[in-house]
Amino acid sequence: MSTIPLTRRGSEKLKEELHRLKTVERHAVIQAIAEARAQGDLSENAEYEAAKDKQGFIEGRILEIEGKLAAAQIIDPATLDADGRVVFGSTVDLEDEASGSRVTYQIVGDDEADLKLGLISISSPIARALIGRSAGDVAEVRAPGGVKTYEIIEVRYV
Repeated sequence: MSTIPLTRRGSEKLKEELHRLKTVERHAVIQAIAEARAQGDLSENAEYEAAKDKQGFIEGRILEIEGKLAAAQIIDPATLDADGRVVFGSTVDLEDEASGSRVTYQIVGDDEADLKLGLISISSPIARALIGRSAGDVAEVRAPGGVKTYEIIEVRYV
């Protein structure tokens, strides 16, 4: 398995979710299964089936998170020295050449991406177009909505 890049914040978020799944969610679903079992006939017990499905989801998610954390390469953006180039973890100020509007994004791992917070996935079209470029460069982004061009105003490692 290849390494999975994560920021320190993303790693902590996954660890918190894993802890919650193991200590709260797992026990709640076991209790729900026990209560449904106490109702008798399991062949027509919708609550039992729902609880078993939820248990399968929780156990699958636990395995997924444990695998990601085991393969994680934790990157602290504050310690990066990429000579002003856009790399994983960097924060980039962009200007849309068509509209002149400015946006700021931090390039993060797939699990920590949240566009509302300005966190974009390393595998997103815009991040792939920005990687390796520097301030002053123009990046052409091929997205589902068409081609957009952005000028890189500033690259920070925070």
